[in-house]
Amino acid sequence: MTSIITKDGTEIFYKDMGRGQPIVFHHGWPLCSDDWDTQLLFFLEQGYRVIAHDRRGHGRSSQSADGNNMDTYAADVAALASRLDLRDAIHIGHSTGGGEAARYVARHGAGRVAKLVLIGAVPPQMVKTEANPGGLPIEVFDDLRAQLAASRAGFYWDFPVPFYGFNREGNPLSEPVRQNWWRQAMLGGAKAQYDCIQAFSETDFTDDLRAISVPTLVMHGDDDQIVPIADSALLSAKLLRNPTLKVYPGLPHGMCTTHADTINRDLLAFIRS
Repeated sequence: MTSIITKDGTEIFYKDMGRGQPIVFHHGWPLCSDDWDTQLLFFLEQGYRVIAHDRRGHGRSSQSADGNNMDTYAADVAALASRLDLRDAIHIGHSTGGGEAARYVARHGAGRVAKLVLIGAVPPQMVKTEANPGGLPIEVFDDLRAQLAASRAGFYWDFPVPFYGFNREGNPLSEPVRQNWWRQAMLGGAKAQYDCIQAFSETDFTDDLRAISVPTLVMHGDDDQIVPIADSALLSAKLLRNPTLKVYPGLPHGMCTTHADTINRDLLAFIRS
């Protein structure tokens, strides 16, 4: 098992394969680095070095009771980037991982980051506030916490259905995809995943986005039922200094899995541009 130990003693598992320009993948909640398997294989074949970690409390990393917030997530990535001496790196974040990647690039990425990609990402902020009137009511996230606490296994069995758009006409349920999502989710710790709901929903990334100067690709499906596009990608693209916005008609939150060929092709084009 390949891992680093952070300053607070948390073990962060990571994968590091290949040679060439590094691409760092940041996974969504409540998953792990395995969610990037298709992308890792694709970019290895294209001659890149691929790195993917399990966020603290997720996957094979320590099931931490503390530090389950965006500041610490970003600091963990900074520790990993320092240990691996990553430079000229492309960071790709999906969903919660998009928030983690944005905070890392804004606060720790100077001199190390070449480009950023946000896919179905949570910035600038998910929850509804006075400053973010288009966000989702706090009750939505309270309900997620209640369901997780009541029956994590049952909650995670149902969640992949809207995640991948399996509840849409013409999108039949893929049992292997659902079971793989459930497997990844159940690897992590309940406390860390519970805390992470607040981290991905209430963190305000506005200042992070404004601080990011590297070229940034914002990719989002317009039928994303988990992170609605109107209050995420469309706003993020306006806050970033050097954005490219790409909207995918009809695609779901989990489009990196359901439409991997399309996403991988567009990622490669952006990285090579």
